[in-house]
Order: sequence, then structure tokens, then C-alpha cells
Amino acid sequence: MDRVDRMDETPPWVARELPSPGSPDLWLLRVPDAAAGALDEAVLDATERRRAAALVHGTDRVRFTAAHVALRRLLGAYLRRPPEEIRFGRETCPCCGGPHGRPTVLGPGRDELFFSLSHRGDLALVGTAAVPIGVDVDLVADPEAGAELATMLHRAEQRELAALPPALRPRALARLWTRKEAYLKGLGSGLGRDPSLDYVGSAPGGPAPPAGWTLLDVPVDRGYAAAVAVRGELAVPDPTVVRLEGSLAAELVRATPPVLLTGGRPS
Repeated sequence: MDRVDRMDETPPWVARELPSPGSPDLWLLRVPDAAAGALDEAVLDATERRRAAALVHGTDRVRFTAAHVALRRLLGAYLRRPPEEIRFGRETCPCCGGPHGRPTVLGPGRDELFFSLSHRGDLALVGTAAVPIGVDVDLVADPEAGAELATMLHRAEQRELAALPPALRPRALARLWTRKEAYLKGLGSGLGRDPSLDYVGSAPGGPAPPAGWTLLDVPVDRGYAAAVAVRGELAVPDPTVVRLEGSLAAELVRATPPVLLTGGRPS
């Protein structure tokens, strides 16, 4: 995925059409910009507020809150619902059959809108699609931390990393790991599935998607790596990433939303 990110001309809180089949929507939120004003914690449910409160570091609480408020506002725009009325559930885990698989919205739109959220450091990435989707964004780890993570990978991936000059390994590992996490999130298993089972590759030219999936690197800020996994084939080769930064990011998550979404989804 090699393209220029853009700002969306339509504010993200305005009602919008559901993603078309084969054409996922990707949203990249810059958390410091979003957190410049008062975050609208009132749109979060009790579970989200408890999870935020349990985070020890204030920066982690701000990142979690901004990312989840943004997610609710984006989903509300697609589903024509106020963000506080979005209810989440979990699909069945494909590994064990338990009720902790891929997150889903409950009610109308459940089978038409799939989503994934990832946040790390200054960035949060949201993916939406008409089919199961997974996204992941991560920091490029230091070599010591990366060495431990590499032991969890597919044997062919471990060999690829070992063959690289040491200076190139952290970036390659971050690229590989986000590809793998995006796929496992889209699958609905997360790390409940052994990461060594699936080969996604570390080459900068593009990932090796598992059968039945499309897997792409997502261009993000320096020092980060990101990826998206979508079930099936894409109708567009390079989905555009909409950057939510500056005043647009702040407006999306601020305590007094610019537009209150009312009414049901159009049929």
C-alpha cells in the first residue's frame, strides 16, 4: 500500500454510507491532537470507563479514551446512531468457541459493518469494512524487546529476520508483527491463535496473506508500523487512509459534538 494519506473533505462525525464491498475505510487518529480539548467520556459505556480507569498511566488513559470516543463517533456516523447508543458484543472465538472473538456492533448493521481498532503511542487506527477486518498499529521496538518477540514467529519469518543486518531488524519485525496481529484480529482469534502458525512475511515489498485474505501495510508516521487484513479480495488495490489530525481530530472527540446524529439508518 504505497500512497499519499489525505484529509477527508467530509467531517467524520457526519452521517456517511457504509463501506462498499471490497473497499475498506481506514482512519488514522493523531491522539495528542484529539486530546487537545475535553474528551467526551460520556459517550463511553460502563465497561469502557472501567477499562480506562484501570490504566495506571495518564497518557494510557487519554489514548484509550480518545481512541474509543473516535470509534464510537465513526460507527455512529455509519449507523446513523448517537455514539453513546452503540452497543458492542463479541462473536464466537474460532479457537475455543468461547464468547470472546471478534468485536461487533449489536443491533441493526451487525452483519453489514465490521470494524477493528488499534492504538499505540500517539496513533490510533480504525478500520471499517463490509466484511471481517483487522488493523494493527505499533511502535518500532528496540532490538532487545524485538529479539524476544521474534521467538514467537513462524520459523520462516525468524529466518528472514536473522538474515537481515541488525540495524534493519527492528523495522522489519514491526512490519511483520503488525501484519500478523491485523490478520489474527480479522480472524477473530487474536493471540489466542499461536502466532507461529501463520506466515505473513517481513519483506518491505508487501506481505504474504493467508488464503482467503488480503493483507496490506498501512503508511503511518515515522517510528511506527501498521497493517490491515480484510477477508476476501479488494475492489481497490490501495485503500486510502484518512488522517484525523489537528482541529479535525479534536472536533471528533470533544465533549460537545458538532453534529448530533439522530434517526435510523436509511434502508
